[in-house]
Amino acid sequence: MRPTLVFDLDGTLVDTAADLVATLNVILEREGLAAVPYADAVPMVGHGARVLIERGLAANGATREAALIDRMFDDYIAHYAANIAVGSRPFPGVVAALDAFASRGWLLAVCTNKLEHLSLKLLSELGLADRFDAICGADTFLARKPDPIALTETIRRAGGVAEAAIMVGDSRTDIDTAKAAAIPVVAVDFGYTPVPVTELGPDIVISHYDDLEAAVARLRPDLVGQA
Repeated sequence: MRPTLVFDLDGTLVDTAADLVATLNVILEREGLAAVPYADAVPMVGHGARVLIERGLAANGATREAALIDRMFDDYIAHYAANIAVGSRPFPGVVAALDAFASRGWLLAVCTNKLEHLSLKLLSELGLADRFDAICGADTFLARKPDPIALTETIRRAGGVAEAAIMVGDSRTDIDTAKAAAIPVVAVDFGYTPVPVTELGPDIVISHYDDLEAAVARLRPDLVGQA
């Protein structure tokens, strides 16, 4: 029973805000609307492209019919896919942490509400995809986070079991998903949540990936010896 670490993607493994916000502003400007300043747009990130578009419209005091939002969504995905790793980079310490856990026999997986093909493309362009035993997105299963099925099925696909897994995320969605699945959760405090993760009830909060090993050892010392 190899232990499994499951990571959220945007705001947890990779700092993707620059490319997400840049794409949002391209789409808004095509509609004759104002770009949203980066600092204002970052808190809008984390709930998928459609929600991001709706929040960008709201920031302009604008609304659009559902059919037009559908078209904006399609345009967003196309532009983002073509520019997915222009400014996106792994957070400091990510690569070393992944390699350290993999060297000890841990299974590694991604459970994100980003579309699966975009998740694969991003991680591939960053040279990270091969480090994961499973990469699962919003459309991989019939459920998505915060439904715990998304997490437990990701663990199963990676070859692990929920009883020997830990989740790492940056948002209420990640924390709620892990709790619903009865899986311990580590929260990073450098993600995109508008509410500080310390207020969301994770088991442990870390500020750098250098601290992940100690956090895992505190949460599940039994798993450290299994890998």
